[in-house]
Amino acid sequence: MNIDPLGNIALSALVAAIPIFFLFWALAIKRMKGQFAAMGGTGLAILIAVLVYKMPVDLAALSTLYGGAFGLFPVCWIVITALFIYNMSVKTGQFEVIKNSLASISDDRRLQALLIAFSFGAFIEGAAGFGTPVAITAAMLAGLGFNPLYAACICLLANTAPVAWGAIGIPIVVGGQVAGIPDFALSQMVGRTLPLISVFIPLYLVIVMAGWKKGWEVWPACFVSGGSFAVAQFFAANSPLTAPLLPDIVASLASIICTVGFLQFWHPKESWHFADEPKSLGKQELKFTGGQIFRAWAPFIILSLFVCAWGIKPVNQALNQMTKLVFDYAMPISGLDKMVIDQIGKPKAAVYNFNFLSAAGTAILFAWFFSIMVMGASLKTAIGVAGDTLKTLKWPIVTISTILGFAYIMNFSGMAITLGYAFAETGFAFPFFAALLGWLGVFMTGSDTSTNALFGKLQAVTAEKLGIDPVITMSANTSGGVCGKMISPQSIAVATGATGLVGRESEIFRFTFKHSIFLAIIAGILHMLWTYVFPGIVPVYVKPAVAAAAALKAAAGPIVINPDGLMWLGIFVGIVAFVTLMSRVLGANLLAPVEGHDEVHFH
Repeated sequence: MNIDPLGNIALSALVAAIPIFFLFWALAIKRMKGQFAAMGGTGLAILIAVLVYKMPVDLAALSTLYGGAFGLFPVCWIVITALFIYNMSVKTGQFEVIKNSLASISDDRRLQALLIAFSFGAFIEGAAGFGTPVAITAAMLAGLGFNPLYAACICLLANTAPVAWGAIGIPIVVGGQVAGIPDFALSQMVGRTLPLISVFIPLYLVIVMAGWKKGWEVWPACFVSGGSFAVAQFFAANSPLTAPLLPDIVASLASIICTVGFLQFWHPKESWHFADEPKSLGKQELKFTGGQIFRAWAPFIILSLFVCAWGIKPVNQALNQMTKLVFDYAMPISGLDKMVIDQIGKPKAAVYNFNFLSAAGTAILFAWFFSIMVMGASLKTAIGVAGDTLKTLKWPIVTISTILGFAYIMNFSGMAITLGYAFAETGFAFPFFAALLGWLGVFMTGSDTSTNALFGKLQAVTAEKLGIDPVITMSANTSGGVCGKMISPQSIAVATGATGLVGRESEIFRFTFKHSIFLAIIAGILHMLWTYVFPGIVPVYVKPAVAAAAALKAAAGPIVINPDGLMWLGIFVGIVAFVTLMSRVLGANLLAPVEGHDEVHFH
C-alpha cells in the first residue's frame, strides 16, 4: 500500500478524492439514479487503485467483491427482513390500527415525526444500527401518509442523534480499541459533545419539514423530546453502568416516555399536514381497544425485544458458537486475506463473516416469524409479502452492494488513508478537520463503526504528534461521522427502498447534504473549543498499556456454547412468546383481512 503515489500528499489526496467528487456530482448535480452513481464511483475507484496506486488487478477486484458481499450480508439482510415485518403489517391491515393509535395522540405530522423518526428510530439504532432504524421508521412514516421524500429525509436527519452508540455501542467500542483509548473515556467525550447537538435535532427536523413558522409552533414538544433525550444521553454516556453500550437505549426510552406523556396535556392549536394532504380535522377518535392496539404494535415490540437480545454479548457469542457447530462462518478471502500490507507494515485481514445466526437481520427474521402468528396471516400471505418485498428491493440491493464495494476498494488500495493523512496536515486546526474526516469516512462507508476502524489509529497518532489528547480527535471522528450518515449512498439506498423512491436517490442527497455539512461543521467547532478553550471538559483517563499482539489459538476441544447466552436467549424468547400470546388474547376480535383486501375486520 503506497499512500502517497504521486510524491505529494496533497496531490495524491486530490486524485484519491476523484471517485468521491464523482459521487457528489452524480447525485447532487447530474441527479443520477443511485445504482448508476454507485457503479460509476466504484469503477473510477478501481481504475485509480490500479493505475495510480499500482494495486494488482486481482487484489482490486477481490477487494471490491469483498465489500459487495458485506453489502449483501449483513447490510441488505437487515433492510429485507425489516420490510418483511412492515409490509406484512400493511398487508394484514394492522398498520391501520397503528396509524389510528398515533393519530389519536396527535394527527400532527410534526409530532408524529418526533415520536417515530426521532425517538423510536433512536431506540432501533441503539439496538440494531446498520441501517435498521431508517428502513423501519421511513417505511412507517410513508405508511402513515407522509410525503415519501420527507419520510426518507426526516428519518435520515433524525438518525444523526443516536448513531455514535448504535448497535449497543459498537462504534465507541471499535473506536476505543483501534485508537488505544478506553471505550468508557471515548463514550464520555462523545457524551459531552453530541447531546449539545441532539437537543436541537427534533426542532431542526420539524423546521426542515414544515418551515420556520410552523416548526416553531411545536417548540415545547421538541424541547421535551430533544431535551429528555439529550439529558439521558449525557448521563448514560458518562455512567460506567450504562456506557458505552446503552446510552441510545436509555435516551430513546426517556424521550418516548416524556414525549408521549407531554402530549397528553399539550397540543398545538392547529394540526399541520403536508400541502398535498387534506386539511387536518384534529386528533382522530381512538377507534380500537387497548388490546387491539397492543396486538397491532406487538410485531414492533417483538422486533425490539429480538434486536435487544441479539445485542447482548453472551447471546451474540452463543449464536456464533451455534453457527460454528454447522460451518465455520469466518471465511478468509483467498487471494486477498493478508495480501495487502498497510502503511505501517501490517497485513490487512480479509475475512468474510457469514455469522448468520448472530446477524441483526436474523433477529428481525425471527421477529417476522412471530409476527405472522400475531397478525394471524396465512402462510400464503407471508410468502407473497416476502416475494413482493424482494422484488421492490432489487435496485436498493444493487446500490448498497456496489457502494460497499466502493468503500472497500478505497480502504484496501490506500486511498482512504491518503485522504486521512491530508487532513492530518492541517496542524492547529486538526480537531476541526478531524470531524470532517469522520464525516467523509461515513459518507464513504455508511458506517460510524467502519470509519472509526478506518481512521481511528490515524486520529490518535496525529493528535499525539500535535500535543492534543487523542480522545478529542477520536470523539471528533465519531461525532463528525454521525453527520455523514444522512448523505451516505448506503443509507440513502436503504431509505429509498423503504419508501418506494428507488431512482430518486439524488433528490434525497440534495435535500440532506446542506444539513449534513452544517452539523459536521458544528461538531468540528465544538472539538476546537474542547481542545483550546474548554479543556476541562475532556475526561481524565488512564491509557491502557499496549498489549503485545498474540495470535488467538483455537481450542482443540469441542465447541462449548456460552451458557449465559443461552439463558438470556431463553428469557427473551419466553418474553416474546408471552407478548405473542397476550396480543392474540387481548386483541382477539381483531381479525386478519380477507385475502387480497387490506382491511381489518371486527367481530
